[in-house]
Amino acid sequence: MPTVDVYNTNRDVVGQLELREGIFAIPVKPHVMHEVVLYQLAKRRAGTAKTKGRSEISGGGKKPWRQKGTGRARAGTSRSPLWRGGGTIHGPQPRSYEMRVPKKVRKLALKMALTQKFLERNLTVLEDLQMEKIKTKDLASLLQRFDAGNALLVLPHPDETVEKSARNIPHVKVLRSEGLNVYDLLKYRNLLLTRESVARLEEALGS
Repeated sequence: MPTVDVYNTNRDVVGQLELREGIFAIPVKPHVMHEVVLYQLAKRRAGTAKTKGRSEISGGGKKPWRQKGTGRARAGTSRSPLWRGGGTIHGPQPRSYEMRVPKKVRKLALKMALTQKFLERNLTVLEDLQMEKIKTKDLASLLQRFDAGNALLVLPHPDETVEKSARNIPHVKVLRSEGLNVYDLLKYRNLLLTRESVARLEEALGS
């Protein structure tokens, strides 16, 4: 069974924690995580991009000049895609980017991403993460002690003090355990969990 050290905010080891093998020690398949990341990114796309074709542009009903005798190219409408202000050729149209990925696959990919963090030794478990006041400098110092300049912090419950303290720190994101996802796990190098966050994740993913 995988085991990790538990630290306090001063980076002193205060205990050890056994992680559930079915979540933090499973075979990692990159193609499964890749599929789920594509699914997440596709869900963010609105699919509302739209340009007007020549039939949708107002005006242009009159032939600009006669067909022959002017010395210029033939033109039937001033709304031709070849003209300034004309329609767009093969422009984007509203569409759905929806992908279907089974819930079991999404959960499996999340377990694989957690396993990968553990295998890469980029997983840190804190006994607790509480701050007395909103102060970016204090949280930045804490992350520096753990060499976690690029980090994802996962909290078990809403904590406005930590969330606001992290807002102005580049390459740092705070999530609640129920919002943990494959994309963010792969995007950020270090993963910081509290002991309670681990318990909540094991409860949610163990079923």
